[in-house]
Amino acid sequence: MGYELAQVNIARLRAPIDSPELAGFVAELDPVNAAADAAPGFIWRLQTEDGNATSVRAFEWDQAGSAGVIVNMSVWRSVEELAAFVYSGSHAAVLRRRREWFERMAEAYSALWWVPAGVRPTTADAEARVASLRAHGPAPPAFTLRRPYPVPGVAGREPVPAPRGWMCPA
Repeated sequence: MGYELAQVNIARLRAPIDSPELAGFVAELDPVNAAADAAPGFIWRLQTEDGNATSVRAFEWDQAGSAGVIVNMSVWRSVEELAAFVYSGSHAAVLRRRREWFERMAEAYSALWWVPAGVRPTTADAEARVASLRAHGPAPPAFTLRRPYPVPGVAGREPVPAPRGWMCPA
């Protein structure tokens, strides 16, 4: 059985999604989503009929007084291909500006996990993975780009080191 890499990241909004304060972020959604769709290794992303996921209701338990939580969830062929997208191009430019639009989160806000090929994760799956990562740290059920775990059934269950030269932002 083959596996694919599921990922979720959430962000607590500093203002409502339709506010002028978030206009710069909203303007980047379509270009960044198009770049993801065309990226090597990309398989699937959570989206509504309008092509993004800002209206998806999930992680409501994690809003903590914010203007709301938005969810990004996708599936990739590998950790390396996901990381190549996350830390380059238009996505990296948006990532550098995240403090303008999103509240700083002290706890885990992103999680990775392996799913059988063809399986598309649900927001409930994603919520459970983030909760697991917050409670137990990186482990096979939920891990991070900094501490990835190998595909199930591949040489042990120890974290695999990040590829040489990676500089994961804090």
